[in-house]
Amino acid sequence: QVQLVESGGGLVQAGGSLRLSCVASARIYSHYPTGWFRQAQGKDREFVTAINWGDSETYYSDSVKGRATISRDNAKNTVYLQMHSLKPEDTAVYYCAVSRLSVSATTATTQSAYDYWGQGTQVTISS
Repeated sequence: QVQLVESGGGLVQAGGSLRLSCVASARIYSHYPTGWFRQAQGKDREFVTAINWGDSETYYSDSVKGRATISRDNAKNTVYLQMHSLKPEDTAVYYCAVSRLSVSATTATTQSAYDYWGQGTQVTISS
């Protein structure tokens, strides 16, 4: 069982930046992708980005491409999501998730691909 804890959320002005962290309670095997999703109030949870632990392959949704960077620190069992040029529409609860599927980050874009989820961290972007 893997437990995930997100942190780094908060209130940020539009145009600003933030970094979210996701710490895993156990070692994440290198071929399992870790992803970030977000859910705005009243909307479905959507894919944001994913990374493979082993080869650092990454994939981004069109909504954040060019404004977000996902990275990981294997020694700390931690995945980061750095975002800049934030917009009010980025306001959401952000969740990290780990898959037990040996698939690439480019294919791990649906919630069903993930087995473990964090509790989420609220990100609010003010205009």
